[in-house]
Amino acid sequence: MAETKHGYLVLADISGYTSYLAQVELDHAHGILSDLLETIVEQFKPLLTISKLEGDAVFANVDEEQVTRPESLLELIENTYIAFRRKRESSQRTTTCTCRACQNIGTLELKFFLHHGDYIVQNISGIRELVGSDVNLIHRLTKNHVTENTGWKAYLLFTQTAMECLKMQLDGLHPQDETYEHLGTVPTWTCNLIPRYEALTSAHRVTIPREEADVVTIHEFNASLCTVWDWIMDIQNRNKTMGGIGSWTVISRGEGNRSGAGSVNHCAHGKGISQETILDWRPFEYATVESVDGPVTFHEMLVFEALDEGKGTKLEARVKMLKPKPLLLARLMVKMEFRKKNPYKMWFDEIDKILAQRDNPSPS
Repeated sequence: MAETKHGYLVLADISGYTSYLAQVELDHAHGILSDLLETIVEQFKPLLTISKLEGDAVFANVDEEQVTRPESLLELIENTYIAFRRKRESSQRTTTCTCRACQNIGTLELKFFLHHGDYIVQNISGIRELVGSDVNLIHRLTKNHVTENTGWKAYLLFTQTAMECLKMQLDGLHPQDETYEHLGTVPTWTCNLIPRYEALTSAHRVTIPREEADVVTIHEFNASLCTVWDWIMDIQNRNKTMGGIGSWTVISRGEGNRSGAGSVNHCAHGKGISQETILDWRPFEYATVESVDGPVTFHEMLVFEALDEGKGTKLEARVKMLKPKPLLLARLMVKMEFRKKNPYKMWFDEIDKILAQRDNPSPS
């Protein structure tokens, strides 16, 4: 008997495609759609399992035990929308074709639907498919009154159940009940993605070029990019890898109680304390922080790169000293200390051990 799974169901739907297709050349429209769908799939892969391509939509899922940090799911969806917009705009900008399909790419938009519920993974003749009432529900949600009531064309719709599981308090959500035959009334909350896109893409970037770093540590993990990001960036996960040396706490977060630029974290270690302020936050790509530990101030950039078709991850930690001065002496001292005992290597090795134990538990 198939086992009932519990987790998140995600549907990404390219809106406007039906009317777009009715007015344009089929061969060019098919190529454009394929490129956009491929972009969505590539963004989903690090965390989600692709269940099915459904014409102009991508349906995916992830079992709840695989989502150790629900915030990552929202970040993944936002990144997918950014990638979709970039692909759409670059395709329109670089095309020299004057056909209606190529000239009207900009009319296509992207909507997401997020639900948490039960499903069964059904395999028939080698075809994998999700079945269950909650699977039916997320597909029915594509027929809603959000655009009619708000004018929003690009949005993320959460069911009430998904919101409760994510445990996040996002600002500016539009509450709306949708009613469907056999499924009843479904409370939903919707986020307009366009203001979020504009905020994320216009945010100031703070980076440390490798050649400007005083210390660079590179490590390769045998785990997906999303998994490594969560173990490195999530404060609770950090505490699991500190081995009693220090304890991290969250001092402040941004909108929706989410990590991001301006968030502040505090670490107590031995007789000392340190505090980090996030300067730049680009989920699954990099994060840059400013750390103050007594008289020492430095910038730290953690750069993530997927390896082996997403099965592995390369992480590069770059450190640049700001204080104390004279910097020449401070940088020399830091390099000498790192040669004796590299704290990043110790941290990354501990994460490796935890991930190995998780994937290969000892027999009871």
